[in-house]
Amino acid sequence: MHRIGLIVFPGFQVMSCAVISAFEFANREMGKPVYDVRLLSETGGSIRASIGMSVATDPYDRTKFDTLITGGGTESPTPGLIKFLRRAQGRCRRIAAICTGAFILAEAGLLDGRRATTHWRRARDLQAQFPKVKVEEDRIFIIDGPVWTSAGMTAGIDLALAMIEQDLGADVARAVARQLVVYHRRAGGQSQFSALLELEPKSDRIQTALAFAKRNLGKPLTVGQLAAAAHLSPRQFSRAFRAETGQSPAKAVENLRIEAARLMMEQSRHPIDVIARQTGFADRDRMRRAFLRAFGQPPQVIRRNARADAAA
Repeated sequence: MHRIGLIVFPGFQVMSCAVISAFEFANREMGKPVYDVRLLSETGGSIRASIGMSVATDPYDRTKFDTLITGGGTESPTPGLIKFLRRAQGRCRRIAAICTGAFILAEAGLLDGRRATTHWRRARDLQAQFPKVKVEEDRIFIIDGPVWTSAGMTAGIDLALAMIEQDLGADVARAVARQLVVYHRRAGGQSQFSALLELEPKSDRIQTALAFAKRNLGKPLTVGQLAAAAHLSPRQFSRAFRAETGQSPAKAVENLRIEAARLMMEQSRHPIDVIARQTGFADRDRMRRAFLRAFGQPPQVIRRNARADAAA
């Protein structure tokens, strides 16, 4: 039996509790109680969430947990919570944080010298407040030894599915994902961002041009070709594209290529030269420069980190 402790505190964010469903469906898939999930708090009893609803909890005690998980919230952690986490270190197989829960683990010193992630909006704050933490802001989740951290709230589902896969195998994790009607979990190294979502095109014509670009990333793409796909003149297209997306067509295409290349770097064993050609960079040096502009890291480091996550 895997005993899971989900830590809540006054002002906690309810979405943190979504991970409970993943463990519940794992129990159903196995046909027996594999996971025993308990809500924990410093005082026990009723704890009020940031949205106003309350949940019943058990107080911290000396019960041994296989896994402890904390989410984020609107209030600072109490000394009692920090002490509980420090005491749990070494006694639990895994300690995890969802979203801004990473700040709590960092304050407890559990992230010192470790790689970690959090919601992209707070990642730089985490790095500034806790310089000993190796923050990687563009990750879905990160596993560094016994410590797991995830990005924004829905990424907690990906983290829970990764735990289930580690405990019970990939087939069970896939079955749970289907029950939850989610993509079988996003890889931990996958970007928190989507180039198309960042562009947010408003008109059908610009969306059509971007869809055309994404289908043809391996080919040379000119403004004239994109304009033709949008049924506009090159001049009209360039003006409309910048007005709707805030980017030039060339920059948008580069971002789409970076996203596609990064996904291939993380999920395939293709040589870097092959990836560069297939995503339209023509050669590895051009792709390397694009990665440095976007991530501050060369493709080799992106691939090495993804393999380290997979091995963990």
